[in-house]
Amino acid sequence: MRTRQPATATLEDQPISVRAKLAAAWTSFMFLYAYVDILNFFTPGVIKDILDGRVFEFDLSQTFSATALTLVALPILMVVLSMTLPARANRITNLIVASLYVPVTAFNAVGESWLYFYGLGIVLELILLALILRYAWTWPRTAPSATLATSPDRESVRAQQQA
Repeated sequence: MRTRQPATATLEDQPISVRAKLAAAWTSFMFLYAYVDILNFFTPGVIKDILDGRVFEFDLSQTFSATALTLVALPILMVVLSMTLPARANRITNLIVASLYVPVTAFNAVGESWLYFYGLGIVLELILLALILRYAWTWPRTAPSATLATSPDRESVRAQQQA
């Protein structure tokens, strides 16, 4: 026979690591980044301009395409790097890359006629970048352990690390 759980039972709220939060934020950023570009194809005249060899004010070329690929590849790589880099390098990398993407993201609004569409996409992307900066900036620190510092095994651990 089963006992009934009270209807007011609180759900357990599992802690989420900073790495997972960063990877999720970068993933969300990339979905927005990609979908704003994809949905932009439905803006009148965009396909014609692309077929004529122009995107915004830029001529289509290998340089343009390589730059565009780089701008997309960095946030994609940040998903993996956020989960795999050591904490210190992870924090610094996230702070630098997210900081660089704030002006890049804001630039996307320049000269656009569909400001509601681009404005919404940019605001959402900037919110995600702000979250990334906050998560990285407030990365929890651990205090040095008193037992580790005074442990007789400390020297053997140090010797193994240096080997």
